[in-house]
Amino acid sequence: MSLPGSKSITNRALIAAALGDGNSVLTGALLAEDTRLMVDALRALGVRVAVDESECAIEVTGCGGHLPASDADVSCGNAGTVMRFGAALAATGHGTFRLDGSARMRERPVGGLVDMLRALGAGVEYAGTEGCPPIVVHANGLRGGHVALHAPDSSQYVSALLLAAPYAMRDVMIEITGALPSAAYVKMTTAIMDRFGVGVLESYADDVARLIVAAPQRYAHQVFAVEPDATNATYFFAAAAIAGGRITVLGLADDSIQGDVRFVDLLERLGCRTERGPDGLTVVGPTAGHRLRGIDVDLSDMPDTVQTLAVVALFAEGSTTIRNVANLRVKETDRLAALRNELTKLGATVEPLPDGLRIEPPAQIRPAAIDTYDDHRMAMSFALAGLHIPGIVINDPDCCGKTFPDFFERFEHMIRGDS
Repeated sequence: MSLPGSKSITNRALIAAALGDGNSVLTGALLAEDTRLMVDALRALGVRVAVDESECAIEVTGCGGHLPASDADVSCGNAGTVMRFGAALAATGHGTFRLDGSARMRERPVGGLVDMLRALGAGVEYAGTEGCPPIVVHANGLRGGHVALHAPDSSQYVSALLLAAPYAMRDVMIEITGALPSAAYVKMTTAIMDRFGVGVLESYADDVARLIVAAPQRYAHQVFAVEPDATNATYFFAAAAIAGGRITVLGLADDSIQGDVRFVDLLERLGCRTERGPDGLTVVGPTAGHRLRGIDVDLSDMPDTVQTLAVVALFAEGSTTIRNVANLRVKETDRLAALRNELTKLGATVEPLPDGLRIEPPAQIRPAAIDTYDDHRMAMSFALAGLHIPGIVINDPDCCGKTFPDFFERFEHMIRGDS
């Protein structure tokens, strides 16, 4: 089956294309709430963007490092990448830029990024609660230099600054000490920068990450093919694990720049079989008479797969422990609390950990109405429970529009075998 493009790749590539020289075209781009918000943010900052809905293509006329707008209001909804990448992008310009979002966005942290932008010469003030949006960026370009951050709440702070760094006046060195959550997403960012012609020197060792962007560098115009979304692929791979059978997702391979492609490794540990080729990845569920088995796993590099694994754990033999994902508390919702609530409804015993959850599956899963907390990943992951358990109801399924508007249509096609 084929799936829509990656949100994470699309929004990173949009920033590079917007800052770059000439016209870039993103093919296979995701057209969903988060990416549309990014397109609107770029337009608010004066960048020309044309969207071809029928071809899932986005053409961006790069500003050559000079944002056209000098005053703008940027609406970020509940899209963390739009708020954080948009703030760093605005800081490369000259003028006053106000960034705000939904009620939940006003609770999500941006303090680490604000501190780094201030250290590089941007004037940033909070227009509400200290450390959270809304923020006002008083931009006069980025001067460059050295910034340090300890155990950030989100890797998006690092990615945001990296994407803007080529347009600083001097080299930018970012030093992260302590745990860097979702480090795979930082590596995705540097891989996309490389494809647009900007090199990053990076090292990761002994709880210290160092990334250097030398000046001057410029993004070159590209025709850039966006990979299918590896996180959204996890729901279909997990369907094979739960219900048996075979699922192939085209366009994903082991060398994907998306860290979440390694979810298939977890499914192997649970008892599935995988097939890996240059044109797609396949998961084959356990054969009749064999059960999935619980695992103990550190998901710090794949936090967006936690909800998928948590629902799969309901169908495994023995407990599943998920560790090192405390940052899930500051996502679209408090995902650890939401998982505990909804898994418990289905009969599981869920033990909260300081940085994760331990899930003991029930002897018999009971049907329930699942609350989604306006979180697309809650809706998509808990849909998996309905493959085996009649009576599962997903409240507010439209929240999937954030990254996968036609998820339930494609899910139904998969069940019917015509995907």
